[in-house]
Amino acid sequence: MDAAEWQALGLSAIVGLAAVACVLPAAVACGYFLATRSFRGKTLIETVLVLPLVLPPVVTGYALLVLFGRRGPLGGVLDAIGLPIVFTWRGCVVASAVMAFPLAYRACRTAFEGVDRRFGAIARTLGAGRLDVFVHVTLPMAWHGLVAAAILAFARSVGEFGATIILAGNVEGQTRTLPVAVFQEIQSRGAEGVWRLALLCVALATGALVASEAFARRSRR
Repeated sequence: MDAAEWQALGLSAIVGLAAVACVLPAAVACGYFLATRSFRGKTLIETVLVLPLVLPPVVTGYALLVLFGRRGPLGGVLDAIGLPIVFTWRGCVVASAVMAFPLAYRACRTAFEGVDRRFGAIARTLGAGRLDVFVHVTLPMAWHGLVAAAILAFARSVGEFGATIILAGNVEGQTRTLPVAVFQEIQSRGAEGVWRLALLCVALATGALVASEAFARRSRR
């Protein structure tokens, strides 16, 4: 691969790791809460959380552009403190995180649903608080599923294109991630010059799916 392709791969890796760091705490919190609670309106909340999974990515990207644009409710504030989102690498992270969150959340919720609640109840009878039960009982029993959630989130982030191109654009060295580089190659040189990047995307996605499935199976044992 040439220098531009390596640069796109490196940027995708950075964006993917940053997106996982942003997504995983929220996915764990939401997954645990909704896996262990029943209340009116739960279905509506779950629908909102997974909505980016079924919306066209360009629609999600447009919504983020409205939100984080210079005239948006958050964009103006972030621009004022020197943290612009639109057409920056931070925009790639935001777009990837939003698109990856539903997968991470669903994997976390499934992991917590598989934890036998009787162990937590026993710990409570022995004097453990809710936080102690969560940290010392629930998390260790669900950690394989949480790792699978992180891997899925990373894979989704690395493969994100639609929302990224709307929010962050195609700026070489700043927002040209691996999928955006594939799009750029097709636009400029045609399909013949894109095979290396396409194979790399396939390899990354396949490896992530195999790894996440392996961890998910361990969490169900």
